[in-house]
Amino acid sequence: MQGVLNATDVRKEWERFIDNVVHGMPKVVKRNRDYFVSMSLTHILELLKEYSFKAEYLKEDDGTVTATLDNFDLVVNSNDETSARRALAEELVEYAQEYFNEYQFYYNSPNRQHHFPYIMAVLLQDDLDGVINLIA
Repeated sequence: MQGVLNATDVRKEWERFIDNVVHGMPKVVKRNRDYFVSMSLTHILELLKEYSFKAEYLKEDDGTVTATLDNFDLVVNSNDETSARRALAEELVEYAQEYFNEYQFYYNSPNRQHHFPYIMAVLLQDDLDGVINLIA
């Protein structure tokens, strides 16, 4: 791995380090045997921009719409497709918060580990409209 910074050096130059990350480029830091990446929110959002959700909508006999997300166990039923999409976004936010609050459990579950970048994409949205826009 190239360009790895030592944690002791980062601590000594903390303000400069932050400025370089926020206004420059991501940095990899090593502390003992542990490595971590520090990057700006702009860079993280760029990494996650391809992570979106595919919704499937089913018109029910009673006129309502049932919506699901591919590869996620989320199902909602609402009056129309627009409100179903909004309800899916609300469910996504709730799931993302639960995933993050119970991170070790979810991330270490083989059937949920691949959700991680999607969860980050949801959590980094400014508001519910941002989450709605992640749903195609």
